Amino acid sequence: MSAYEKLERRFRRLANLGGAAAVLQWDWATVMPSGGAEARAGQLAELDVMRHEIMTDAELADLLIEAEAAVAAADLSPWQQANVREMRHRWAHANALPADLVAAFSKAASACELVWREARAESDFAAFRKAFEPLLALIREKAAAKSAALGLAPYDALIDGYDPGFTCAEIDVIFDDLAGFLPDFLAQVLDKQAGEAAPLSPAGPFPTARQRELSRVLMERLGFDFAHGRLDESHHPFCGGVAEDVRITTRYDESDFASSVMAVLHETGHALYERGLPAEWRHQPVGEARSMSLHESQSLLMEMQACRGAEFFSFAAPLMRQAFSAPDSGGPGADAAFTAQNLHRVALRVAPGYIRVDADEVTYPAHIMLRYGLEKALIAGDLQAADLPGAWQDGMEKYLGLKPRNDGEGCLQDIHWAGGDVGYFPSYTLGALIAAQLFDSARGQIAGLRAGLAEGEFTALLSWLRDAVHSQASRYPSQQLITRASGRRLGSEAFKAHLKARYLG
Repeated sequence: MSAYEKLERRFRRLANLGGAAAVLQWDWATVMPSGGAEARAGQLAELDVMRHEIMTDAELADLLIEAEAAVAAADLSPWQQANVREMRHRWAHANALPADLVAAFSKAASACELVWREARAESDFAAFRKAFEPLLALIREKAAAKSAALGLAPYDALIDGYDPGFTCAEIDVIFDDLAGFLPDFLAQVLDKQAGEAAPLSPAGPFPTARQRELSRVLMERLGFDFAHGRLDESHHPFCGGVAEDVRITTRYDESDFASSVMAVLHETGHALYERGLPAEWRHQPVGEARSMSLHESQSLLMEMQACRGAEFFSFAAPLMRQAFSAPDSGGPGADAAFTAQNLHRVALRVAPGYIRVDADEVTYPAHIMLRYGLEKALIAGDLQAADLPGAWQDGMEKYLGLKPRNDGEGCLQDIHWAGGDVGYFPSYTLGALIAAQLFDSARGQIAGLRAGLAEGEFTALLSWLRDAVHSQASRYPSQQLITRASGRRLGSEAFKAHLKARYLG
């Protein structure tokens, strides 16, 4: 057996251990009784340590050197060569951290997330801070260790774990461009809306059971396969599990069905990406999603590009009206608020708000830029956990002219920091920019794309994404994949053009 074949065997084992952890994490977030938290934290930490031990085994390092020699000699196929590159990247991240730090971080993140659930609901920052401060210390320790090993700045080293190849230097240029464009653009959109009659707000109640049924119908129309996935509830919507068994979650509000439906469409985009990754490279690094920004591009392409257009509501409005006008639903779906035109106008209503996951696509980047700045300050040591509420208040006022009324709609609203995921937030806006470029290319290459969406036909769009993005997995670095799929490197021009056409056109 060659060194490369031995590496494939080891990384298959790593993938299976990771898949087991992913299903345990889904269970944690959805159905695990609170009394199981301590045992579950121990299980997840044990799996993390097992994976870390495999990655830091001295023999694996030797095998990588041999495999890289085979790459240099052109003895491996292009996919195998890319696989070795991705193996080396993962090896570098894993070997930057000692095993005791990996175990301590896993346990602290599990404990903090559990505290966050109640702290967010009660707007209890003091309780969250007690759990977050030791986790933040470990995040900083991780950042420092990876910085030294990878030759990157500490925060860049964290970003590299989610979006390989991107650094603050490149992200700052993109975000500065958006920061220069969005305030005036937002003012223009708000001024335009003020001169128009407001859309009718659909009035509930919208029973959870009806929302769930509607979501399942829409998921299937987008291409979700329930033989290989589920829809459940959690405190925060997410997509998890493994490619063969994708777990989507959402949360329901019986006074606002749109928030859960749009969250489901978003997570379905993630799920379709996972399902579309090449089966022949499953369980290998090259066969996994390219990056979190590419992942977010797939969810935002479905949610924002495809499912916020007028065509989508032409097909979806009758389904929504039917779902909420049944005898046991109270009948609100029968009124004028459920016309396709009105629902489309509701979906495009722009208004600065406190909650990121409910934000419109015009103000959403401001939520990310706020978090991005706070993360940089936290890792640099310029901001302490105790200072988060005040810094959040100042940032919200700066970016959106708002001051949250409590920490639940302020710095406690997101799960990411509670789970130790620092460096992830930039991926959301990078993903929005990628989505705009990809959808623009898809429109140019798929005849009748918009007409198809008006009929609820997503097959052509999904096929294009399968070919251009999903099937390529991690074969190419991010910018190369984006350029191959969209014809240009990542920038903000397609996103800005999209916003102008949709909101001012």
